[in-house]
Amino acid sequence: MAKNYDPRMHTAEHILNQTMDRVFACGRCFSAHVNPDKAKCDYHYDRDLTEAEARDVEARVNAVITADLPVFAENMARSEAEVLFNLERLPEGASEELRIIRIGDYDACPCIGEHVAQTSALGVFRLTTHSFENGVLRLRFKLGKPL
Repeated sequence: MAKNYDPRMHTAEHILNQTMDRVFACGRCFSAHVNPDKAKCDYHYDRDLTEAEARDVEARVNAVITADLPVFAENMARSEAEVLFNLERLPEGASEELRIIRIGDYDACPCIGEHVAQTSALGVFRLTTHSFENGVLRLRFKLGKPL
């Protein structure tokens, strides 16, 4: 892993992605840049969020965090994963057995990254900015200290 990699921020990205897809049907982010102190996620969408929508996304992500859901990995045959997940972002030559990260019953997706064991370890999620340009909705976020 890169030296600036942060399992807390990466796990928060998973929760944000699922929340965005559930609320706006925009799919998972197509691009992300995650650092220990801040992150951005880009989504294909047709407009910016309103302030009320941004606060709603924040509240939904924080509800998942405070639910203290378990975060765990399981292996799955690629043939099974192809039916359940979009595998376009998998690197070429990925194995026939894939690692699926599950966040309770809230989210599941193929991932090779490191994650926290429980969502409560993330701390408070805060959207710091949101913007829209050329069909791309960009969300930036930070995490507070874990409780």
